[in-house]
Amino acid sequence: MTGEEVSDTDLLLLSRTRPEMLGVVYERHAPAVYRYLGRRVGVRAAEDLLGDVFVAAVAARLRVRPHDSGSALPWLYGIAGNVVRSYRRRSLGQIPLDKVTAVDWDAVDERLDAASRREELRVALAELTEAEREVLLLVAWEGLSPAEAAEALGLTAVAARSRLHRARTRAQATLGAMAQAGL
Repeated sequence: MTGEEVSDTDLLLLSRTRPEMLGVVYERHAPAVYRYLGRRVGVRAAEDLLGDVFVAAVAARLRVRPHDSGSALPWLYGIAGNVVRSYRRRSLGQIPLDKVTAVDWDAVDERLDAASRREELRVALAELTEAEREVLLLVAWEGLSPAEAAEALGLTAVAARSRLHRARTRAQATLGAMAQAGL
């Protein structure tokens, strides 16, 4: 069985007795998880941490609860978030300030015409709490639904939607204030 015709949900359930099925999950989702890591810790560290995410996934496969969306990404992003936090604790003081805000600014440049708004976006994201920033990035950058982001963060869907709304409102207010000030 190549896993091509098997859903993520089925792969996760099969992995409980057949850990090799996580290889198919890896093939499907490693690029997205790598991009997620790269935006948070930089490309060089992401290369190392990608393996850590999937090693942790193998260890956690017995207790995984597949998401209603049928995608393994919310679960993998949750694991990746834990790996990033652990990496940052170990590396405290060694991570450039630009990376502490958990944003790969080169990716920002590629996604929108950030030449004129890059600094505004930096300020708006920096004004958010880490929890608000994380849910906003999961939805806006990683393309998760609020319910999937909730799963990745270990929150209820209501809490994630509330946090996302608060993050969007605060970011818009910061951007509006900067525009009024002519910055």
